[in-house]
Amino acid sequence: MTGGAVGAVVVNYNARDHLLTCVGSLRCDDVNQVVVADNGSKDGSELALLEAYPAVRWAPTGSNLGYGSAANIGAKLLSSPYLLVCNPDVTVRPGAIGALRRLLESRPEVAVAGPRILNGDGTLYPSARRFPGMLEAFVHGIIGQFWQRNPFSKRYRMTEWDHAVRRDVDWVSGSCFLVRRTAWDAVGGFDERYFMYLEDVDLCWRLRQAGWAVTYEPEAEVVHVQGVSADRHPYRMLLAHHVSMWRFAVQTTKGPKRCMLALVVPGLAVRLVLTVTRRFVSGLALSARTTRRAHAPSH
Repeated sequence: MTGGAVGAVVVNYNARDHLLTCVGSLRCDDVNQVVVADNGSKDGSELALLEAYPAVRWAPTGSNLGYGSAANIGAKLLSSPYLLVCNPDVTVRPGAIGALRRLLESRPEVAVAGPRILNGDGTLYPSARRFPGMLEAFVHGIIGQFWQRNPFSKRYRMTEWDHAVRRDVDWVSGSCFLVRRTAWDAVGGFDERYFMYLEDVDLCWRLRQAGWAVTYEPEAEVVHVQGVSADRHPYRMLLAHHVSMWRFAVQTTKGPKRCMLALVVPGLAVRLVLTVTRRFVSGLALSARTTRRAHAPSH
């Protein structure tokens, strides 16, 4: 194993076809080994993966433990000095991992390097963000559902910046990042109390608290389809998201501001109701459009 080798962990849950594409994109000179930590898939992911890529290690977790827990299991099977963690619906473009690795090698104070993430349609996903204050979290979480370009959401998502240059940031998306193994081990990896969502925010927060830097590297590009696994259980994932927001607020709010936590629970309840309602209405509208197209007369 070379001194700068990268070991990759892909967390999979019923994403067989995307998983094969993801693993295929990871097979480059910079990646020493790939481990797929699987959360109880039932879609034939294991057979398809081992037929296509027999050298990849399949690591079943036994059940759906969530993203962070599965990533921790996979990470324990690797000893590379750099650890890539990613979703199965991510495609890593050529040269991306090398760019992230070179960043960590050149800046020993950086723990995590996050790539430029593009949506499936080629648009930019704002993957590098600021830690939200309580007011920002409230406005972004509730008012942002109706007014997405409000100043608080824009600040949180760093949309005033074109994401075209390297920059130290508060946190980067957990859908794909490269982390220095010594930093990862020092903080214990992901906090497994987060089932889904905000485990990346929490990891970067703990690393920043420990004196490490987190950096966004646009030279590295990946494409993320978004929601392939989460959309299978949308309402459960919405609930998990809000539970994670509460946990992060409790863990990171200090001093006199803790008295404001009493307002967080009703705020999260309102946001959850709004989010579920919007999801339900959107689903009805999509179903109605599909039905109309199916019954439209052919010419």
